[in-house]
Amino acid sequence: MNASRQKNLPADERRNVTVEAVVDLAGKTNPDSITTAAIAKHMNLTQGALFRHFPNKEAIWQAVMTWVAERLMARIEKAAEGIDSPLETMQAMFLAHVAFVSEHPGAPRMMFGELQGAKATPAKRMARAMLKQYAVRLNDLIKAGKERGELRSDLDGEAAATLFIGTIQGLVMQSLIADDMSRMVDDAPRAFAIYRRGIIAGFSDEEG
Repeated sequence: MNASRQKNLPADERRNVTVEAVVDLAGKTNPDSITTAAIAKHMNLTQGALFRHFPNKEAIWQAVMTWVAERLMARIEKAAEGIDSPLETMQAMFLAHVAFVSEHPGAPRMMFGELQGAKATPAKRMARAMLKQYAVRLNDLIKAGKERGELRSDLDGEAAATLFIGTIQGLVMQSLIADDMSRMVDDAPRAFAIYRRGIIAGFSDEEG
């Protein structure tokens, strides 16, 4: 988007464009190295124009985490619509999450960076709140799956939710290392199949 077009954007849309620019930059470079000058240059704006909508860099980072959280949770909830089975819902959410990250590789880079940071920034609190919300959603599905007999009755719901998210994070890290985000889309169905086998009712070592 060119600078002249951006000057005519409403304030809310300008903020969204800025956030998307940061996510785009984070997909190509280390988020820690992204400066407000780099963001402004990427958007063909002056830093002054950038700071008319955000008081400081911390506010931009918080807006980025809010953007990621809202869009990721909306994506997985949309994927879950109309699915009656808790187990199938979990699979749909897993694949939708992976697809979202493959489309926005800067999102996990930003999130990992914030969660690993020592400071308790607003962006870090937002990232933690999203993961907590995600875990609650998964725990509810796991509980429903156990009640319906889809999942093992002795399944540790908290551990299963942690492993669900951790498996996605592992796929993300492998794709980032390989510098090929499409890799995780290809690997996701096979990874979930292994996860699924460990939580479904009726599975045992003898059966495997």
